[in-house]
Amino acid sequence: MIELGQGTAAPAAADLIKEGTEASFMADVVEASQQVPVIVDFWAPWCGPCKTLGPMLEKAVTEAKGAVKMVKIDIDRAQSIAAQLQIQSIPTVYAFYKGQPVDGFQGAIPQSEIKAFVDRLVAQGGGAPGGREDGLAEALQTAEDMLTAGQAEDAAQVFAAIAGEAPDRAAAHAGLVRAHIAMGDLEQAEAILNGVDASISHAPELEAAHAQLQLARQAADAGPVDDLRARVEADPDDHQARIDLAKALHATGNTEEAVDQLLESFRRDREWNDGAARAQLFTLFEALPPQDPVALKGRRRLSSMIFA
Repeated sequence: MIELGQGTAAPAAADLIKEGTEASFMADVVEASQQVPVIVDFWAPWCGPCKTLGPMLEKAVTEAKGAVKMVKIDIDRAQSIAAQLQIQSIPTVYAFYKGQPVDGFQGAIPQSEIKAFVDRLVAQGGGAPGGREDGLAEALQTAEDMLTAGQAEDAAQVFAAIAGEAPDRAAAHAGLVRAHIAMGDLEQAEAILNGVDASISHAPELEAAHAQLQLARQAADAGPVDDLRARVEADPDDHQARIDLAKALHATGNTEEAVDQLLESFRRDREWNDGAARAQLFTLFEALPPQDPVALKGRRRLSSMIFA
């Protein structure tokens, strides 16, 4: 495949990426997929986009460290398989697991989408052979990184694949909820929360996701920060305006000042509206990671007020 610019697989990757034929298809793809997902790249020497896609796929497969394999099939030399799988254009990529096609795409796609595609397969296959837990943990971290990078849709696909492979993994369901919140699909986020098995519904990750959903719904009704700040400055004891200001601040990413405003409201009148400031603080703390410095500092300050 030198003429395609794909190079040859490094010795360590010889079992991960190979050239397949019609004669070897059963062994290389169907039988091998009983152990780990196998990606099949259907290409041809005359296909320009194939020359770009092939190396990108190889890179993602190599980085998966044995959790998936890849077979490259020249359709000009495997026309019966191409016809059987109804391949009408190339590049076409199929993924097989347990002997069956489980995913795929057509055409050249960006490296980020290729990585998301491979990560879904890693999650579905449970990670590298002999390391299911490590593989799932790695896939979870990858999805978290995608979400942090703003790739919410890709993250949602990976979280969903992990949840399908390990339904008891609360972090996967929680991540899926957070991904839908990031996409602005609050109804779907709530539906996912409601559909979680009762045995894990109170897991810390899901409680945090529930708090984030509450805050996201509040954000939709938050007023302009400047208007609310002016109301608070005009009347420091306007607790509703101060709590609304905290909600608006959190909605714009200013979590630390949101905590400050809620603590000030609590300091001025801890019992106002049945302890609304404290309740809002707890919702905000619950939505933040356990070791988040804003949450830790805020909890300490609240405790010092309560027990002063």
